[in-house]
Amino acid sequence: MNRRGATAGRRRKVILGVAAAALLGGGLAVGTGLGNAGENCDGLDTALRNNLTFIADQRANPDALSNDRIANRQAVVDLIQQRRATAGCTADVRVDAPAAPPATAPAQQPPAQAAPGGSGQDGTGAGEVVCKGSTVTVFNEAAGPAASSGTFPVGTTLKVTNLDNDKSITVTVTSTSGSCVLLNDAAFEQVREAGRFVIRRAVVERLG
Repeated sequence: MNRRGATAGRRRKVILGVAAAALLGGGLAVGTGLGNAGENCDGLDTALRNNLTFIADQRANPDALSNDRIANRQAVVDLIQQRRATAGCTADVRVDAPAAPPATAPAQQPPAQAAPGGSGQDGTGAGEVVCKGSTVTVFNEAAGPAASSGTFPVGTTLKVTNLDNDKSITVTVTSTSGSCVLLNDAAFEQVREAGRFVIRRAVVERLG
């Protein structure tokens, strides 16, 4: 009886030790998961909605580059969803109603607008403010600071300024997208506000 009691006592101690270790490990996991809980859900939700809307527009009005653009934006969506989950964002983000196809009208207007005053949306003059009213979001790319654009050709130099914190960065367009300008991770980190993944008040200048 004594030996059985001693054996049972040791088993209880082992079980309790394992349970304590499991709880400690769980506590560490929870602590790590909450490391970025201060992220701004409004900014993340807006960035997600913008990218989902763009993907929906590309699917509704496809062209030769739509598949590449959608793949690019889907990578951004996946990154934003991960950060929303980490931040505890629970809003039901839905796609905005697709706007009328913009490919025809805007593409015909810039040449006529740029000639008189050089203030067209596509910006034909160096140092000229372009993409007026556009927001700037991020695309996932593990490289040095760079930009992606569907308005300017690869090799174009752009300066992006965030008016909300007066930070700016000069980047070169290295790939195509469906937006006027997107910044990759390295460039976006230098000008964004903490916890936000969209620049609402952006000034974009074409330098060359």
